[in-house]
Amino acid sequence: METPQDLKYTEEHEWIRMDDSLAVIGITDYAQGELGDIVFVELPEPDTEVQKGEIFGTIEAVKTVSDLYSPVSGKVVEVNTQLGDEPEAINDSPYDGGWMIKVEPADAGEFETLLDAQTYRAHVGQEA
Repeated sequence: METPQDLKYTEEHEWIRMDDSLAVIGITDYAQGELGDIVFVELPEPDTEVQKGEIFGTIEAVKTVSDLYSPVSGKVVEVNTQLGDEPEAINDSPYDGGWMIKVEPADAGEFETLLDAQTYRAHVGQEA
């Protein structure tokens, strides 16, 4: 299981990376592995307001449908439209090509309250 050290994580298995002033958000390698083959993802439109800890979309795999939870509050400024045609990019590259949304955070301090890589690995039972 890949858990990059430079990202922050949620207990609901989302990751977040600050890219200048934008928060790039997706699901973890652990989550995509647990879901299995991803066949569809529903994401918000740009300009949608998201709230920390609240649902911003859904992800559908062959065996289940799961909600996606925002790690921070803010406004969606970009959506990975490639996932509409290629949802399997999340399985292939959850931290790069499989990113989901970019958010302009309302409160940069929320980022600091998230889990670091070591804490997330412990959360999912994958001690480093």
